[in-house]
Amino acid sequence: MAKLTKKQKLAAEKIEAGKAYTLDEAAALVKEITTTKFDASVDIDVRLGVDPRKANQMVRGVVSLPNGTGKQVRVLALCTPDQEAAAKEAGADYVGLDEYIEKIKGGWTDVDVIITMPQIMGKIGALGRVLGPRGLMPNPKSGTVTPDVAKAVKEVKQGKIDFKVDKFGIVHTSIGKVSFEAEKIAENAKEFVQTLIKLKPAVSKGTYVKSIYLSSTMSQGIKIDSKSIE
Repeated sequence: MAKLTKKQKLAAEKIEAGKAYTLDEAAALVKEITTTKFDASVDIDVRLGVDPRKANQMVRGVVSLPNGTGKQVRVLALCTPDQEAAAKEAGADYVGLDEYIEKIKGGWTDVDVIITMPQIMGKIGALGRVLGPRGLMPNPKSGTVTPDVAKAVKEVKQGKIDFKVDKFGIVHTSIGKVSFEAEKIAENAKEFVQTLIKLKPAVSKGTYVKSIYLSSTMSQGIKIDSKSIE
């Protein structure tokens, strides 16, 4: 096990073992314990009382974070010529169709989100082997397959993210940067968790939100009292 640096030891001492913090306390604390020289991402991990192996318990959705993610999201809009100008104006970094499909076939995936139109999915289906493993395949459920490409581009640029529970029943995502004010981190976390609660499967029994942890890149996780969010 790697030895903790002096800064990491001091940060760890600020977290009380076994304590579940309120969301506001955790948002402030995650800023205090982050020792990285770069602007670290703030991550949230929520363990849900679901069995992801069953289709009727799969939790997946999208959320627009009120304060954005703090990340520069590179967006590719694969659309018809009549939507190209609007997509560019909305902030898409790359706009086009056939030329980008060929680039992707050649292995190019230098983007974070791909947005396209329903009538184009037939062409994009063949890109599944390249895009699928990288989580870049457009999907109607995540809002990345839509007739209004410009609107989707704008939403993504403003902080809309999609998420999906993993095979262990955990939903993990970034909800901001350490440079954010603590209040903004808390607001983003609350919006995310409340969205998860709205997506609770009807067949899910018992405790739905089992645990919530807030952390930053390379920092220790801070346990959050779920009651402070619900």
